Amino acid sequence: LKGKDSGRSAVGMARVERRFSRGLLVCLSAWALLRDRAPCFGSSSSLWPSRRAQLLVRGAAPAKAEQDSTDPTAYLENRLKLLEEIPEAYPHKWQVDSTIEEVIRKYGEVADGIQLQEVEVSIAGRVRSRRESGKKLRFYGLTANGSSIQLMCSPQAHEIGDFLEVHRQIHRGDIIGVRGFIGKSKRGELSIFPREVKLLSPCLHMLPMDYSGLKDQETRYRKRYLDLMINDDVRRTFILRSQVVSFIRQYLVSRGFLEVETPMMSMIPGGAAAKPFVTHHNDLDIDLYMRVAPELHLKMLVIGGLERVFEIGRNFRNEGIDLTHNPEFTSCEFYMAYADYHDLMEMTEELISSLVMTIKGSHIVELHPDGPEGEAVTIDFTPPWPRISMIEEIEKQTGVKLPEDLASEPAREALDSLVQSLGLDCQAPRSATRLLDTLCGHLIEDKIVGPTFVIEHPQIMSPLAKPHRSKPGLSERFELFVEGKELCNAYTELNDPRQQLAAFQAQAQAKSSGDEEAHAVDEDFVLALEHGLPPTGGWGCGVDRLAMLLSDKRSIREVILFPTMKPKVLSPQGITEGSAAANPAV
Repeated sequence: LKGKDSGRSAVGMARVERRFSRGLLVCLSAWALLRDRAPCFGSSSSLWPSRRAQLLVRGAAPAKAEQDSTDPTAYLENRLKLLEEIPEAYPHKWQVDSTIEEVIRKYGEVADGIQLQEVEVSIAGRVRSRRESGKKLRFYGLTANGSSIQLMCSPQAHEIGDFLEVHRQIHRGDIIGVRGFIGKSKRGELSIFPREVKLLSPCLHMLPMDYSGLKDQETRYRKRYLDLMINDDVRRTFILRSQVVSFIRQYLVSRGFLEVETPMMSMIPGGAAAKPFVTHHNDLDIDLYMRVAPELHLKMLVIGGLERVFEIGRNFRNEGIDLTHNPEFTSCEFYMAYADYHDLMEMTEELISSLVMTIKGSHIVELHPDGPEGEAVTIDFTPPWPRISMIEEIEKQTGVKLPEDLASEPAREALDSLVQSLGLDCQAPRSATRLLDTLCGHLIEDKIVGPTFVIEHPQIMSPLAKPHRSKPGLSERFELFVEGKELCNAYTELNDPRQQLAAFQAQAQAKSSGDEEAHAVDEDFVLALEHGLPPTGGWGCGVDRLAMLLSDKRSIREVILFPTMKPKVLSPQGITEGSAAANPAV
């Protein structure tokens, strides 16, 4: 603009600039408030919106998150030096009168912006996040037992010790005690305003940041305490596992079963086809075997008159480690007098389907067998479930009629030829049992998605099961499979001592031929059978695999708190692989 309008235009431009500046400031303040809406653990600041806007307008710096940018080794050294300055870094006691969960449940409905200064609580927990705003305000995210709450610390409320010195001592990962009153921010975040904060146990190592989490599997499995500390999903998985065990125990106890304990070590390994671990008793100077299954001892108890018994405990098998196998694992086995495998199939449907309903809230479950990023598979646990006869299904899929006497050498050769014709791999020794297991795995088990019973296994595969009452050469046995994985194994128990001795002797012959998983002859068990085992049904379930199923995990290591790991090996550079030296930040 020129001429007579130039002065008026200058005034107008100045007015526009002032309005633009105010508008920009409002936009910046609004952006900061929106960012403040994030939960206290993930947000860059936990200030109340009104207070944060005031600080921005006045030019004050917003609350800054603690940045552990120090070298991890130096971080440890600095924290150790700080401990020397603290008179009582590890106090004996902190009086706790509430949990974070109780505080949230009791005061979660307090109106926004209200402070209940007359309501004082004393809690404790681990510092998950730490932020500060100048010298006047400190914000902590405190977590305990899976619950979290914000601490808003100010000199005005602080009563015990120097405010700055107390908070100088506290870092992410520390366990602290807090005494203070309840309040809620204007944006609705429940907080505690501390009158006293005390360091109870410092964390000397730098923790991974919340936003990145702890992803490295080697570190997660070796340092499960870190995994539980950082990854909330891991905590939920092991709570679910505990719920699975509790449900099974309650189900059995409510039906008259007695929980018992049987030996973890014995002179003869038995109860399952598995290679045992060997240990040595120094005083007796004898080798003992860690149990591969509690079956034989539990059946001895039924012989003794305890007609319904069960045990939930650890078994040990000297086998390979993969996604579904760990050398030590948890199983539940129960034995029920006057029941057969038909009764046990019905019980299995009832137990598992009701467990799924209790844990998941529905019989319909969505799983991700190829990992969380893979395609979802929907499985319906509504009973009844399909039943597949093993031999009949193998014959149906191959078009080959299997020999009736599967224990004969000609039958073994026929099975070997069938396995080779299908291009399948079977580890030595290529016994009839191993060949049948290979065929069943490829033709039946791998194709199962929803819960399915595989029934009527050949007698040579089931040395502890009773022969089928109407199908020669087969046994009254079933296995439950879901998503190609075995969950349960059960059968009508063999209670004829003559047949049991013959089966043991056949297994001993297989062991002498190189089958390390074959049974040994247990004469004490045969002697017990001679005193009379009533008609009995026996059932076993892998607790770890059941937990894998319900938590949608692909690896058994995800549901075992401390899975078996390869030993650490020194590299040429002298750093232990998987150790804190290799990754000081954890």
